[in-house]
Amino acid sequence: MDLIEKTIDSTLMFEGKILHVYKDTIKLPNEKEAFREYIKHIGAVCVIPVTNEGNVILVKQYRYAVERELLEIPAGKLDSADEDPLDAAIRELKEETGATAEKIISLGLYLGSPAILSEKIHMYLATELTIGETCPDEDEFLEICEIPLETAVKMVINGEIPDGKTQTAILRAAAILGVLK
Repeated sequence: MDLIEKTIDSTLMFEGKILHVYKDTIKLPNEKEAFREYIKHIGAVCVIPVTNEGNVILVKQYRYAVERELLEIPAGKLDSADEDPLDAAIRELKEETGATAEKIISLGLYLGSPAILSEKIHMYLATELTIGETCPDEDEFLEICEIPLETAVKMVINGEIPDGKTQTAILRAAAILGVLK
């Protein structure tokens, strides 16, 4: 069975600085019409920095949409649709933690809510770090935290880190670095 849904019509309902909300009329695989509401997003990156001692550098910040402080890995949106995600990851790592990395490897894509959101988050693991000065964006207020990767894994399992991209990156990094048994 062909599962592809085909666009008949697309209407921009809201255009913001970061996201754009659409309502599309579509044709389903059974030839019936339906609609989809979704948000287009330029894309983003996240990077899990792991020190030579096996610690993860996380940032604590307030997230307005969920009305609470969250512990997350450094992350940010792409500056443009054609920005190299690796370049963006290097930038976000430096801005939020002050770190630069000798080694950065891809952990793949994270799709946070693909039923309604087009955002693709490119995930990276950064190791062999050199720590310098942070330079967060003007509207970014962060607290840097450093914890053992093994502890971060336990926090994910215990539900203490609810952010999905952070959970995924911690578990993938732990598997690659041999922390998960």
